[in-house]
Amino acid sequence: MILATYGSTLYKLIFLGHMISMVVAFAPAVVNPLTAARAKADGPDALRRVGGYQAINGKLVHLPALVLLGAFGIGLVLEGGFGFDETWVSLAFLVWIALGGVVSGLILPAERRLASGDLDAEAKVALGGQIATVLFLVMLYLMIWKPGA
Repeated sequence: MILATYGSTLYKLIFLGHMISMVVAFAPAVVNPLTAARAKADGPDALRRVGGYQAINGKLVHLPALVLLGAFGIGLVLEGGFGFDETWVSLAFLVWIALGGVVSGLILPAERRLASGDLDAEAKVALGGQIATVLFLVMLYLMIWKPGA
């Protein structure tokens, strides 16, 4: 049962939640590399501390925002009259799952290792951030241009 239609107040509220969770989920892609570079210049102890903060923020703030991003996205599909059989919706859902895997399986564990003193983990944090950024750009492409719609 559709409770809202594209452009209704409920749809706009779901869209607002989707946009807010997107900003929160992907803020680390912009902020973390800059912070890590500054910390690295201050020495290994500073980099370890920053890795710890990033790990905590990733677990408590950014990963939950990524989950909410998908939940709000599903709400938009259901309330906006889109279908999961549409190519762009299915691909966006697949990219969202891949993003969750990169964040929870690569970035967060590497940040925890960095926080515990494994400075080699910084390379994995950076790689995970780069992969997540590319997936984010793919997701934006899918949602803006809606291929197959």
